[in-house]
Amino acid sequence: MKKITTEASIENVNIVTEFVDEHLESMDCPMKAMMQINIAIDELFSNIAFYAYRPDKGPVTVSVEVVENPAAVIITFIDQGIPYDPLATKDPDTSLSADERNIGGLGIFLVKKSMDDITYEYKDGQNILKIKKNM
Repeated sequence: MKKITTEASIENVNIVTEFVDEHLESMDCPMKAMMQINIAIDELFSNIAFYAYRPDKGPVTVSVEVVENPAAVIITFIDQGIPYDPLATKDPDTSLSADERNIGGLGIFLVKKSMDDITYEYKDGQNILKIKKNM
């Protein structure tokens, strides 16, 4: 397992994406899966950057774990910000037009739909969100 810790600032999303991509490339991750993972990273890291420590800043640790048989990658986001379970949020009604829908929730909905597994727990003062993508 490899990990990186950086400030939860929107400017650092590229650092985290490049860190994860480096590990995905080393395992010959299919391009479609890599793109889905990058979108998930952007959404999840951005939410942490904008909301976890508001109005202050704080650290976020992102780890990458490669699993074999079956091949998969697990990416974990850990922050000490305000407890927040994004999985508890009701999915948006995508049958409504954009004008009729409530604002928010679409990003985490896309993450849920594109990842093979997603879990959240609040433990020891930390938000721990894991996403898993099968290769």
